[in-house]
Amino acid sequence: MSRIGRMPIAIPAGVTVDVAENNKVTVKGPKGTLERVLPAEMTIKVDGSVVTVSRPNDLKKMKALHGLTRTLIANMVKGVTEGFEKVLEINGVGYRAAKSGKELTLTLGYSHPVVMVDPDGIESVVDGQNKIIVRGIDKEKVGQYAAEIRAKRPPEPYKGKGIKYADEVIRRKVGKAGKK
Repeated sequence: MSRIGRMPIAIPAGVTVDVAENNKVTVKGPKGTLERVLPAEMTIKVDGSVVTVSRPNDLKKMKALHGLTRTLIANMVKGVTEGFEKVLEINGVGYRAAKSGKELTLTLGYSHPVVMVDPDGIESVVDGQNKIIVRGIDKEKVGQYAAEIRAKRPPEPYKGKGIKYADEVIRRKVGKAGKK
């Protein structure tokens, strides 16, 4: 049986989990509300302060969906209580970020500034000039927006210039050797 899938999900105080038909799960908490339609084959039960997910049979697809469904619900519960955040760092001379309203302006060595607008439910905060923190309650949206910001200038392996995640390690390469 799926080790992840069979683990129960504890519902913290102040959070409500509702399961409608077609496995439409709605999670309400102090930070907001998330809803998602999960695979119809899975059985989702809410007993008091615990959510359990079970699968109908042991087909390979069902085993995969079992762990996925449980993890998606757990992420929704964590999102409405604590929220998610990704930290990005900008490295490079003259590379910087600025925030005005919902617009994030990045100066990344191009001939023009790159302007990005925060999606709904996602907030980006600029800490200093070279640190961007992306926050939100939906883990998928936070990760996607952080990836879009990073894609504007991914880190390069020679000098390490570009936008990288705070926990990312850039494999450095040695530049070309000089003449002798």
